[in-house]
Amino acid sequence: MKIGIASLVCAYVLSQFYRAFLAVLSPVLKTELGASAEDLATASGLWFLAFALMQLPVGRALDSIGPRRTTAVLLALGGGGGATIFAMAQGPVALGLAMVLIGAGCAPVLMAAYYIFARTYSAAVFGTLAGAMIGFGSLGNVAASLPLSAAVAAFGWRGTLWAMAALTLAVAAGIALLVRDPERVVHDAKGSLFDLLKMPALWPVLVMMVVCYAPAAGLRGLWVGPYFADVFNADSGRIGQATLVMGLAMVAGNFAYGPLERLLGTRKWLIFGGNMIVALCLLALWWLPHAGATTALALFAAVGFFGSSFGMVIAHGRAFFPPHLIGRGVTLLNLFGIAAVGLAQVVTGRLHAATDRATAAAPYQAIFGFFAIALVLGLAFYTLSRDRTD
Repeated sequence: MKIGIASLVCAYVLSQFYRAFLAVLSPVLKTELGASAEDLATASGLWFLAFALMQLPVGRALDSIGPRRTTAVLLALGGGGGATIFAMAQGPVALGLAMVLIGAGCAPVLMAAYYIFARTYSAAVFGTLAGAMIGFGSLGNVAASLPLSAAVAAFGWRGTLWAMAALTLAVAAGIALLVRDPERVVHDAKGSLFDLLKMPALWPVLVMMVVCYAPAAGLRGLWVGPYFADVFNADSGRIGQATLVMGLAMVAGNFAYGPLERLLGTRKWLIFGGNMIVALCLLALWWLPHAGATTALALFAAVGFFGSSFGMVIAHGRAFFPPHLIGRGVTLLNLFGIAAVGLAQVVTGRLHAATDRATAAAPYQAIFGFFAIALVLGLAFYTLSRDRTD
């Protein structure tokens, strides 16, 4: 079982890489393919939307055929195939198609691991395991920063993507060989997605899923690169350094939430406090657009660290699910979280294009303000949730 989980961790490293690598590639894709910031925002959004739309069929597949075949097949066809198309892309349309396929291919990876955790371990440690999975997987976020910048400089972006396609296929093969499906739950009860949506206790958690991941994922996945390039005239090396710092902060945050839950004895107020800090940092970025690159990077790092509550919010929601609906339950939560990121990327791309460029920072101030307002509204609704740590 442990070696199977390790193969899923490797796959989740790839998933985190693919959702974040456009921030580093944005300068070269603009130069060679004519891809604008709005084009890349749309491509990034398509990754998240494809990922999100796959969650409901993935949830049913996890409950019916198990995580091994579900993950191996989708990662090979979608992830490997999409990376191949990206490596051969000649324009923004091909980039968008590639990102759709990669998003669909990565869709089952995290949920397969969560499904195994929920079937194998007690609910009390689910939050810690969920955070650790994202923490280890976030090394892909780190790889999609300075290491990616170095690889592109050495091998070119097409050569780098060909290598990623081969690696993705190898990891998919490893999952097919090493993952073991947990025993099926024998039950007489029938259940569906609508049974989950009939649970009022779940609604505030779903709202929190919508707003908790979008700021960190959106900024790290796309906007941190163009922001530093436009506002501080950063080259690809400095952009790689900035994305590396934010990526490392996200890794640390994912590992921190689990121990903090045990220390504080609460999930609800830990999630609330961390995301309130994120909202304050976003407001600071909006209010102080020219405070300097160092201050901006510190605020981005704080957004990355405190905005890494995704796994803990899923753990909060998982506490309300009956055993026979765990697969569909965790994928429903993931659907809300990832779809929100995809929609936010599309919206912020349009917002960036539509904002008057009185200053270089103005379009990014609009983006920071958008994320801050959405997060504050979500937090207000989340206060209605019931705290559960079991």
